[in-house]
Amino acid sequence: MTDDRQIILAPDGQSVIVENGPMRLAIKAFSHGVFQTDAALEAARFSFSCLEQVAHCLPHLKRYDAVLPEGSPHSIARRMIRTVRETGDTCLTPMAAVAGSIADAVAERLFCRSVTKVIVDNGGDIAIRKTREEPVKIGLRTDLNTARISHIIGLSGQHGSWGVNTSGLGGRSFTRGIASAATAFGKTSSRADAAATSIANACYHPHKNIVQIPAGQIDPNTDIPDIPVTVRVGELSCETFRAAVKQSLKKAETYVAKGLIRGAVIAAGPYMATTRRFTETVGLIRSQPGCGLIDI
Repeated sequence: MTDDRQIILAPDGQSVIVENGPMRLAIKAFSHGVFQTDAALEAARFSFSCLEQVAHCLPHLKRYDAVLPEGSPHSIARRMIRTVRETGDTCLTPMAAVAGSIADAVAERLFCRSVTKVIVDNGGDIAIRKTREEPVKIGLRTDLNTARISHIIGLSGQHGSWGVNTSGLGGRSFTRGIASAATAFGKTSSRADAAATSIANACYHPHKNIVQIPAGQIDPNTDIPDIPVTVRVGELSCETFRAAVKQSLKKAETYVAKGLIRGAVIAAGPYMATTRRFTETVGLIRSQPGCGLIDI
């Protein structure tokens, strides 16, 4: 795990890029608008230990009934287990929260170093820590198969800690649904990560043109080998897409009610939905030209 470690200062001088095996982080740290290079570089070095911790606990974290040995010092692994249990989704292992939990750990370490805004992007799973005065805007992709930003969201200034995480078809992980993207917004990236996975999985309505196979047939090392995952979506009616999005929205609303997340955006086919009172709980959302999605 040490041979491929890289830390690179981005050409614009506004972020540090970290690569190590499956982990690719973009770390931004500012103090009143000034990029804090030394703090970001220290956080980058710290991130290697985060991945090592997950790797050490991997046999436990790939189990639905994950339990760490008594006295285990691995805080990130414990966070992953705790977060997935909070969802109540029995089809998730703690690995559903791995990217967000690492992003949280790095962001929290950075924010203790007298910075006013931290953004840690772990391959699209984002942890944000900031003072309330610092503005943050997020570009949202409602289709993970394209780099096009469909919406801009200005996160509410009343909260200093955020997680913004997305799951769906075309993402880094398997999905059981047909969402082109399901994005969850929470207090932490760990919670938003697990919730986004579950919400995207719930975006499903039975149809002969949705092809699913057990995940283990695609990846023998997956943590969910017996779970059927979506591998192809053929032509579907608007009614099927609409029913799937509504099912996903129902799941998201339960997580908002439980306090697991603050809100969510779900897209599939021609439809998009946001959780109730989204502007109040998350922030103002603006569609970009050519978005073309129909609000449910």
